Amino acid sequence: MLISGIVAAPGAGTYSNDDQAAIAAGATRDGYFYDGPVLTPGYRAIRQPSESLQILLVLDDDHVVTGAGVSVQYAGGSGREPVLLATAARDRWLPVLDDVLRGATLDSFRATSALVGTLGLPRSIAYGVSQALLEGAAYATRRTMAEVVAAEYGNAAPIGPVPILAQCGEDRHAAIDRMVLRGVESLPHGLINNAGQLVGPGGRLLMDYAGWVRDRVVARRLDPAYEPVIHLDCYGTLGDVFGSPAQVAGFLAELSDRCAPLALRIEQPVRAPSREAQIDVLRGLRTQLAASGTPVQLVADEWCNTHEDVLAFLDAEAADMIQIKMPDVGSIDDTVRSVRACHAAGVAAYCGGSCTETDLSARVATHVAMGAGADLLLARPGMGVDEAVMVTRNEMARTLAIIEHRSARDRSQ
Repeated sequence: MLISGIVAAPGAGTYSNDDQAAIAAGATRDGYFYDGPVLTPGYRAIRQPSESLQILLVLDDDHVVTGAGVSVQYAGGSGREPVLLATAARDRWLPVLDDVLRGATLDSFRATSALVGTLGLPRSIAYGVSQALLEGAAYATRRTMAEVVAAEYGNAAPIGPVPILAQCGEDRHAAIDRMVLRGVESLPHGLINNAGQLVGPGGRLLMDYAGWVRDRVVARRLDPAYEPVIHLDCYGTLGDVFGSPAQVAGFLAELSDRCAPLALRIEQPVRAPSREAQIDVLRGLRTQLAASGTPVQLVADEWCNTHEDVLAFLDAEAADMIQIKMPDVGSIDDTVRSVRACHAAGVAAYCGGSCTETDLSARVATHVAMGAGADLLLARPGMGVDEAVMVTRNEMARTLAIIEHRSARDRSQ
């Protein structure tokens, strides 16, 4: 199966790209908008609609396979690439991709990914191109994308469902009920991105909120055995409130007790100005939590952008779970290799992403998580619970159903 042509079209992402530096500097909120000067290069406004670049590969039988390149919500911050401007990206990179991919074979995803990997694409574009290449390999070999990933990267474990993390965005209370109703495995993400409004002096506001989530789960769960992980992304705000890692550790011990019997997972408790500093602070905090016997999982996110970054955090034993934020990592090849590296290091692998992603990238990410055997998958696109859970779970259900159908057919022959 050969690629006979490549087309690219600017499109929409979900949710928005936000200038994180401007928001942190005190931008004024007006409804859904922010007012104030832009601080991060590439932004037209502090909050702007996210864009995507739709990648379409035309095959030699006229079948078309697709991918969607996106940048994450806080593009341009913490070492991330600039925000994606789709029209400019198409004009810059479509001729390069056409020169390399026209006439290329699609039978091996890894081989074609290696070819594209020499081009120096922005990671947002590499993400979209690799989605199309993975779908192409699946079409050429008559397998699901999950099966292609498992086979080409040596994952011998049976392909199965992956636990999901739903995110509530700023709807931090009503969304919890929808998560509990749907029985998601981890919740609510929380978007704890403002120390004064969401953590409070001594952590009182966050303690109250986490306790409310715990109590709401227990009160409204349909099955007494349902015990989701409380996963809170703190965007470094605990470091803003507490003066030292020891104080952060002490607060997390109290927070863990308040969430019991539900497990607690904290993403990005402290934000540092560089990768090396981020590794140091997370490693030190993890050591303190272990010494006190506090059962809190720490998740690395900020400054953990590329496959090389993932390896650095793993080498330093700086986290219990790594968010492999797929649009930031870039090529799906790098995502899968990062998952495999986490497993080799005994660290949980979380196939993360962004609210800016599309329905297409969300479906492909589901296959990647299943085929690589990830430990957690972000439900996406957008900040809505029902839509994102529907997209990811339905893609899992379809994939598992077709794999079982083929297996049953083969057994009967």
